[in-house]
Amino acid sequence: MRLTVMSDYAMRLLMYVAQHPGRLCTISEVARAYAISEAHLMKITHQLALAGWLETVRGKGGGMRLATRPDHVNLGAVVRSIEPDFAIVECLSGNTVCQLSNTCQLTGIMNGALQSFMSYLNRYTLADLLTQGMGGETAQTVSFHQRPAVAPSGRPAIT
Repeated sequence: MRLTVMSDYAMRLLMYVAQHPGRLCTISEVARAYAISEAHLMKITHQLALAGWLETVRGKGGGMRLATRPDHVNLGAVVRSIEPDFAIVECLSGNTVCQLSNTCQLTGIMNGALQSFMSYLNRYTLADLLTQGMGGETAQTVSFHQRPAVAPSGRPAIT
């Protein structure tokens, strides 16, 4: 299973805004900070605002801020509000044409795996993603451009 880039960008956007609680943040500022597309961020900002995670202010001097405290932003709920589809196998889509649907145990196993994944995300909030400084304040920067560890074989290391 793989989440879309929209979920990745949504988490980055929420983290950035949460790290700047005293002011409005702009889409272009976040796009520059993380080297990601403003067009994608515009769509994501709109979705996050519709879901109630962000407040947006239009016009000159406008921007966005969190609509609630970071510890009230549940990661599982954010992912569910962004991801368009959780049918990790065809039989979970409801529109299956699989001939094994009535006799196969795969549907239940995959559904259980998906529920476990979402249950795990539900245990965390945006506050858990924020780096705490020495005095307990939220850090102002987070780096997202880390390369995955690579095993001697050249394949990504399993950590």
